Amino acid sequence: MSGLRNRCYILIAFSLLLLTSHASLSFAEEKSDTGGEDKLVYIIPIENEVERGLEAFLQRTTEEAEAAGANHIIFEIDTPGGRVDSAGQIGKLMQNLDIPTTSYIVNEALSAGSYLALNTDNIYMSPQATMGASGVITQDGTAADKKAQSAWIASMKGAAESKGRDPEYAIAMADADKNLPEYGAPKGEFLTLSPQDAVEVKYAKGIVNNRVELLYELGLSNATIVETETTLAEEVARFVTSPIVIPILLSVASLGLIVELYSPGFGVAGTMGLISLVLFFYGHIIAGLAGMEAIILLVLGIILIILEFFVPGGIIGIIGVGAVIGSLFLSGYDLGHMSMSIAIAFIVAIIAAVILFKSIGLEKGIFRHIILRDRTTSDLGYVSSIARTELIGKTGVAVTPLRPAGIAVFENERLDVVTEGNFIDVNKKVKVVKTEGMRVVVREI
Repeated sequence: MSGLRNRCYILIAFSLLLLTSHASLSFAEEKSDTGGEDKLVYIIPIENEVERGLEAFLQRTTEEAEAAGANHIIFEIDTPGGRVDSAGQIGKLMQNLDIPTTSYIVNEALSAGSYLALNTDNIYMSPQATMGASGVITQDGTAADKKAQSAWIASMKGAAESKGRDPEYAIAMADADKNLPEYGAPKGEFLTLSPQDAVEVKYAKGIVNNRVELLYELGLSNATIVETETTLAEEVARFVTSPIVIPILLSVASLGLIVELYSPGFGVAGTMGLISLVLFFYGHIIAGLAGMEAIILLVLGIILIILEFFVPGGIIGIIGVGAVIGSLFLSGYDLGHMSMSIAIAFIVAIIAAVILFKSIGLEKGIFRHIILRDRTTSDLGYVSSIARTELIGKTGVAVTPLRPAGIAVFENERLDVVTEGNFIDVNKKVKVVKTEGMRVVVREI
């Protein structure tokens, strides 16, 4: 009996040893995975306004991450929002990524920024961060029409649902008619979530103070980190494709052209106008908005405008201006905004032209080459070969009534004469006051 008991004890001890060994091995594996030593993480910033320049930057960096075999992408978000159409394109880009993604809201993810965060797998927030206030606002500060609002609300709802989040709160971020007073958003106000509220409604997975804490929470504290930055070209593209900068660039370009037309040689105004035009197209090319067709149309338009100064008619110049305007429309991402920008530039050009014409006239600049200035006046020594200047001052007698033309005799020479406008009777004495070619003007004495 005691032998059986001993064998049982040995069996139990052996079983406990196996369980302990398995638990220790599992813990060791889990510990090694937690650090993520063999993982590659890309950090991609989403800062400032959401626009097409940002879209081009994110397209490049996410493609780099995929090509490098990244295991995780962290988007560090700090943006007040921006263009809805650009946000939509970026959202599609995020949804198509096969790499796990996390949004780390450093400061704010408002408007279009909240939509971008909703398109990632995880959301973490810093203690001072905010997320929401996503209503669609037009450039003049008013609410967008119902059609645009409805489409945007549907986009916010879809983004939340795609990652398993309750869409009610995403809708409230974009729809002021929702009523969520417990989260500071009564009816008439857009929802903005604090970090605590975001965790409570399961939009955010946690609150972290910095990137180090975030990597630890993701189990990637020992992973290889690659920080991406915008290139100089992308910075320029983001700046010049801003809705505020575009009308300024076009206005400077048109103003420089007009001033240059009134200036001798090619100076500062023309250089500024040319640089503005180059910046506009350069930025739009980098952002993927302007293609070769826009550049070809621009060059063709400029050539036609130059030819207009040498070919009479005006049609070539009109076609050239139309080609330049067409190239601008081809480069724009929003027809309405581009129309407004071109209109502003056109008004600036007209005002400048009127001011310069009144102050300078057509005495300088390129106009001096296309305006005929030679005059064949008598004070410059030009005399007609048949002019009778020797008659000026001579007196004679009208032999016919002058009404106002007629005949008068001067030293036995009969001449066709004309008065200054009044009638002179026959036999009245007259005096020659001036001659204009064959025309002899007389006045009654």
